[in-house]
Amino acid sequence: MDIKTVGIVGAGQMGNGIAHVMALAGYDVTMTDISDDALKTAIALIDSNMERQVSREKISAETKAEAMARITTTVTLTDLGPSDLIIEAATERETVKQAIFEDLLPHLKPHTILTSNTSSISITRLASRTDRPEKFMGFHFMNPVPVMQLVELIRGIATDAETYDACKKVVDKLGKTAASAEDFPAFIVNRILMPMINEAVYTLYEGVGSVQSIDSSMKLGANHPMGPLELADFIGLDTCLAIMNVLHDGLADTKYRPCPLLTKYVEAGWLGRKTERGFYDYRGETPVPTR
Repeated sequence: MDIKTVGIVGAGQMGNGIAHVMALAGYDVTMTDISDDALKTAIALIDSNMERQVSREKISAETKAEAMARITTTVTLTDLGPSDLIIEAATERETVKQAIFEDLLPHLKPHTILTSNTSSISITRLASRTDRPEKFMGFHFMNPVPVMQLVELIRGIATDAETYDACKKVVDKLGKTAASAEDFPAFIVNRILMPMINEAVYTLYEGVGSVQSIDSSMKLGANHPMGPLELADFIGLDTCLAIMNVLHDGLADTKYRPCPLLTKYVEAGWLGRKTERGFYDYRGETPVPTR
């Protein structure tokens, strides 16, 4: 199957990044969100991010103009129906994702492939609520999408080979690398990354080290580009907690128990960079540890 048109549900951090790379790769993109303001913000962000690529001579001004012209927006979810491929990049809540797919189903073409950018929710379970489990899979981009080279492709129990091959071709056309993952809680990247972040929060919670000493230790001692607490703030502490809960519930192993301090930060609404406070306070000129 030759994919030419891509529908993207959600114009947030992940959705606009996916629209960005898809348009640059030559796909016609339709992006939807519940508010027109969110779509305008997303288009402005894509424009400025592409402009940065032009200034760094990674793409030409002509390439940028052509890519921007390929992106259309709509507040009507069902306008995505005729797309060859739909990527859902809405909030990480299963009930929300299920409702989106249920609303889309009557408007899809017979060949349309449905995918979710979920970082942890069962692809098999999401697929089972649709009329095409064999044409459903996980299409998990890393953040920030234009920069990160990996895409996890997750097959549900019913996903057929044709669907996988079609999605793999898209990843190749984007110039990214596909990692094939089986449908178990949090897949590959987050199955390994989130427990490390959670352990860093436990290290802080138990007083073994301060925010600064934990992050410095992993940056300078393990050569990580960002410390685990700094990275948690970048991802969003609510997202980290949600993924740890998926791991804990899905695998029933106490090693995945979310740290109480992580829960407390989320309860406080200190979710990291997006709320200007997390393990660091971002309201000043330079981030300051909050513990």
